[in-house]
Amino acid sequence: MTTLDFTVPDHWKWFTESRYGMFIHWGPYAQHARGEQILFREHLDQREYAEQAAAWNPQHFDPELWAATAVKAGFKYACFTTRHHDGYCMWDSAYTDYSSAKLAPQRDFVREYVDAFRKAGLRIGLYYSWIDWRLPAYFDGPAKDPEGWEKVRAYLHNQVKELLTNYGQIDHFFFDGVWPRNADELQSVELLEEMRRLQPGILVNNRLGYSSTHDEYRADGGVGAGDSDTLGDFGTPEHLIVADRKRLWESCQVTTWRLWSHVFGERWRPADYLLDMLCECAEKGGAHGGNLLLNCGPTADGELPPEFVERALDIGRWLEVHGEAIYGSDGGSITEFITRGRQTTRENFLYLIIRFWDGRPVMRLADLTSKVKSVTLLTTGQTLEFEQRDAELFITGLPAEAPSRLFPVIRVECEGKPEANQWGRERLWEGDPSRVAEWARSQRGTSVFADGIERG
Repeated sequence: MTTLDFTVPDHWKWFTESRYGMFIHWGPYAQHARGEQILFREHLDQREYAEQAAAWNPQHFDPELWAATAVKAGFKYACFTTRHHDGYCMWDSAYTDYSSAKLAPQRDFVREYVDAFRKAGLRIGLYYSWIDWRLPAYFDGPAKDPEGWEKVRAYLHNQVKELLTNYGQIDHFFFDGVWPRNADELQSVELLEEMRRLQPGILVNNRLGYSSTHDEYRADGGVGAGDSDTLGDFGTPEHLIVADRKRLWESCQVTTWRLWSHVFGERWRPADYLLDMLCECAEKGGAHGGNLLLNCGPTADGELPPEFVERALDIGRWLEVHGEAIYGSDGGSITEFITRGRQTTRENFLYLIIRFWDGRPVMRLADLTSKVKSVTLLTTGQTLEFEQRDAELFITGLPAEAPSRLFPVIRVECEGKPEANQWGRERLWEGDPSRVAEWARSQRGTSVFADGIERG
């Protein structure tokens, strides 16, 4: 279980209590239905793309319906793409006319999103890309084009400050797309100070660029490294779940196989796979992080894909019953449990999230040293009988059929915070190998023969 050596400020505790956010990738790229990065990945004609973007005019964007769906799905916050790498702005920016407010929609989509999601009780996050594929000076950089670079840098800073000035309280800010620039060129440290002045309670992610002043030595000089070792309040592992031991973190993941925006013909991950990612984040998080930011790519016309809604609401129904194992959890994995599923904890409770229900009436949980007070099948509310023998807990009376199509959960109440012995703390490929030697020696012997007895 990952723990950090700092106390989470009160104004950030909402993040660790939430555990689950909705990522929204939506913009004119949805018209192409081949991913949000199609302009670059297929190196399309810039003018043709811009003309199509200018004409984009979604008719079925209903932010209140989006927000209501998010609430039912169990999300506690959301993060909306205000501008992706294609440069199109989803709000009424004073610094460009390449926006939803100035072009065909004549609508400030950021305003509508913020108002609807805030009204629904969700925390507000905004995504903003440093990179803009339309602007040569961004890629030439300050060395090749100092005057052009300064204009671009000022544009980026001004837009971020605009977003943090005109839309009320912003809780969460997600930068992206630093390459090939770094923090010193972007002056992201200075911008971060201004962001905190405008929004004192804001959480800002770590994609601020490598800084020669603030980060440790890196062999590549930081070129192409968008994630800072030290800058930013939370880490953002993408397409993977890895605990950041230095700060809060959230894993950003797609609901499809790969792409973030709406794609024709994309394959969808099943609900249990998505739920398992949420459980893994909560399990690995420790007391200070471990969130899942799960993506949705709305259609070009502004509707949430039915495949996403089906899966999200499935997870939402699971959370209605089992949410106490996720929201505000203190991390988990007290004992080795990978052969059955995952664990989380909350105060004196240990939650056993069963991915693999074997249908047997008795479950043995090894290596838990805390005295157990009660055991409940949280999925049904049924009280379960148990017996504790030293560091072994035997839970009895389990039904043959899994009580939930998704993961059933067993809640174990202990007399104190759940704790484990050495075997629970040190897992496969970890810890002192002498414990493995003693285990084998004491229980079977030392030889290669079946009975463990040495032959002369």
